[in-house]
Amino acid sequence: MLFKLAFENIKKSFKDYAIYFITLVLGVTIFYMFNSIDSQEAMLQVSSSQKEFIKIMIQMLGFISIFVAVILGLLIVYANNFLINRRKKEFGIYMTLGMGKRQISKIILMETVFIGVISLLVGLVFGIFGSQLMSILVAKMFQANMSKFEFVFSSAACIKTCIYFAIMYVAVMIFNTITISRYKLISLLNAIKKNEKVKIKNPIISIFIFLIGACILGWAYYTVTIGFETLTKDEKLLPPILAGIVGTILIFWSLSGFIIKVIQSMKGLYLKDTNIFVLRQINNKINTTVVSMSIICIMLFITITILSVSLSIRSTMEKDLKEMTPVDINLYKTANLPEKYINMYGREIICTKEQIDDSHLLVSDTLINNGLNLNILKDIVEVTIYTDKNVTWETFFGSHIDEVKAKFPGLLYENAEEIVKVSDYNKIARLYGIDEYELNDDEYIMLCDFKNMVDLRNTVLKDGNTLEIAGKKYKSKYSECKSGYIMMSTSHVNTGIILVPDSCNLTDDMKEEFLLSANYNANTKEEREKIDEIFRSSDSGFVQKLADSGINIDGMTKVTIIESSVGLVTIITFIAIYLGTIFLISSAAILALKQLTESSDNKQRYLILRKIGCDEKMIKKSLFIQIGIFFAVPLVFAVIHSIFGIQFALKTMSALASAEELLPSIIATIAIIGGIYGTYFIATYIESKNIIKECNN
Repeated sequence: MLFKLAFENIKKSFKDYAIYFITLVLGVTIFYMFNSIDSQEAMLQVSSSQKEFIKIMIQMLGFISIFVAVILGLLIVYANNFLINRRKKEFGIYMTLGMGKRQISKIILMETVFIGVISLLVGLVFGIFGSQLMSILVAKMFQANMSKFEFVFSSAACIKTCIYFAIMYVAVMIFNTITISRYKLISLLNAIKKNEKVKIKNPIISIFIFLIGACILGWAYYTVTIGFETLTKDEKLLPPILAGIVGTILIFWSLSGFIIKVIQSMKGLYLKDTNIFVLRQINNKINTTVVSMSIICIMLFITITILSVSLSIRSTMEKDLKEMTPVDINLYKTANLPEKYINMYGREIICTKEQIDDSHLLVSDTLINNGLNLNILKDIVEVTIYTDKNVTWETFFGSHIDEVKAKFPGLLYENAEEIVKVSDYNKIARLYGIDEYELNDDEYIMLCDFKNMVDLRNTVLKDGNTLEIAGKKYKSKYSECKSGYIMMSTSHVNTGIILVPDSCNLTDDMKEEFLLSANYNANTKEEREKIDEIFRSSDSGFVQKLADSGINIDGMTKVTIIESSVGLVTIITFIAIYLGTIFLISSAAILALKQLTESSDNKQRYLILRKIGCDEKMIKKSLFIQIGIFFAVPLVFAVIHSIFGIQFALKTMSALASAEELLPSIIATIAIIGGIYGTYFIATYIESKNIIKECNN
């Protein structure tokens, strides 16, 4: 009997479960998709280093899934509470007919289990098919071969999803039992007659608080953008974060009274149609949801920022990797090793005679002496990097050094600047396909492409900076840095190289480093991989021979740079998408459920509108405007926060993300938010219309 009653209740109230059902299905789908990546790894043809990155990503997603499960669990409890409140009168009738609270709890338990099982099954189906698209996305991000692609079902992800959601539903069942046990018959029967009181704040106080909140937010925005350079320590970041939170709460606390005061001054708008009613409804909604609206706004802000910035990092990385890895390999070694020196870890290193002798040789000579056949390489270019102990960062910046130290406090400014002869640079620039330069005998050029350092060096170069190099004075040919680099990297990170004319008297004792750049002499992918292994693998005979001789040749291959960059950025991107999507679903669901609760509580007000002559078109329009404003307000403030948050993130990660690549990322973020947020908005409007029709019927 109870089972039949529960089943009929679900059929009758199916429309009430729409938001609840959508939230559960989306939660299950996303949870399964992101936890099924381990099953997709087997069919991806990737290198060993990429497999390590995938394993790290899987482990991190596993930990984050616990946090996601907690968020979804709280969201399900919140959504379930709405359904319980919607049916107070129904439960009162059950109790009037003699049904006990335990029996009512059993009915709710059956309904919860039934709708939970259906949601879980539908979500898993969507998740299983969605995970196949996830496989393609993972393969694209890791640049893997998908020739072994096949339909994959992850039993581990399925079991994990079922266990996590079972725990959530146990919590929901306990919550429902406690809630029902506290209800009294009289309050249940009169629930539909209760009408929430409209609270109106003093408009003068509201305007004053609004202005205070706006000033606090303005200070926070200024600090993280224009005043970014002042944030030299982590603890200095806490005040603008707290200011942003406090300012947001104050804005929402005062918003309703502020809006009423503004719109009341616009008589034509205030007295038009049902705008008075709409305004009072919005006022009441915002007044009673200050904290929740503030939290939703912050969650949306986090979603917009992390999605936009992470996708921008991805785009910037792909662009930079194409530009910054023009050859297959860079090999470099220290020149002129002393008998002993202190390394970067403070340890004294004593060099052997063989190591000292080898340090005077070019990289190619060292390779040949250790048995490497140079025929495996082509387009070989070698460059010598010099230093002059009298040309340090401190001497270059001169009177600007304090400003530089304030922005980059951790750098060793006593270190010597790197110096390269212009003819050597032009050889490597020709190989890389980048700009070449010419110099007169009394000129130098500063090459720098790391944006923050470019700005600082330009302030010096604009003053006509002169340097004394190897006993002769040289003036800067340009009043700004020129773009260029000599070593491959993941992005534009060259902080400074001084180009000097070939006539510069750079002596042998000034040689700091030898660099070799080359391509592999190979025609097929397999041949290239075989050569790459010679330099990358610790099992390589050549690498082992260098190690046995104590000769230290460092280097990087194009493949290594790409794989490490792709792996790191992919992990960041996946975590951002995972958390961003969950925050977005949570925000939209809470807004939807709050609006549905308001519609349910205020059915009598819509009945009064009908009685005073408002037709259905006007009522639907007023409802649409209310829901639209309710959904738009936290999103608008989140967008405003994001404008400054994204700028801060771009400044913080200037080497990883660029503003030029931000537009496609913002478009993708808008598409994601529009899809999920829009779905909840439409579902909320449709369900709210059905709720306010009930009273009329």
